[in-house]
Amino acid sequence: MSAKHHITPIDSEIVMADDEFIVSKTDLKGNIIYANRTFMEMALLTEQQLLNKPHNIIRHPDMPQGVFKFMWQIIQQQQEFFGFVKNIATDGRYYWVFANVTPEYTPTGKLVGFLSVRRKPPTSAINVISPIYKEMIRIESLASSSHEAQNQSIAYLQDQLAQLNVDYQTLVINLFNETSWEEA
Repeated sequence: MSAKHHITPIDSEIVMADDEFIVSKTDLKGNIIYANRTFMEMALLTEQQLLNKPHNIIRHPDMPQGVFKFMWQIIQQQQEFFGFVKNIATDGRYYWVFANVTPEYTPTGKLVGFLSVRRKPPTSAINVISPIYKEMIRIESLASSSHEAQNQSIAYLQDQLAQLNVDYQTLVINLFNETSWEEA
């Protein structure tokens, strides 16, 4: 099932409850091997529709490719990633999450996949990150290839971060904690 390619986005938001957590596990390639009930309810997908599918099955078209390339660069270095992500449900509605992706290891230390825990982000954080993502999408739409699109949008993101004198992880954690991004 490649739902993301057949879903028409609608401008209607599903808002997570403050005490909800979306949890999923993927293999090293990003294929879902576990999804909790909240994930299934938010995405409007069954366990069967999610398992062994790429995690990007829920990627909203408003999400820049560059953010995911950046995320993969971080987690493939076996580091923890924090970020804001706009996902799409199968009915076209969207939902924002604050994602934390961490590497998972066997007891002997072998990397086997990734654990992602997502929670409700503050509206103030989405108000800051949305215009950055929108510009990244615009930059990507002008690129001649997917590779070029990702690199150019990451360059834009890095430029914005440099202007704020902050790295992405610090920015998003501060936004999540509702710290003023100017103080980040």
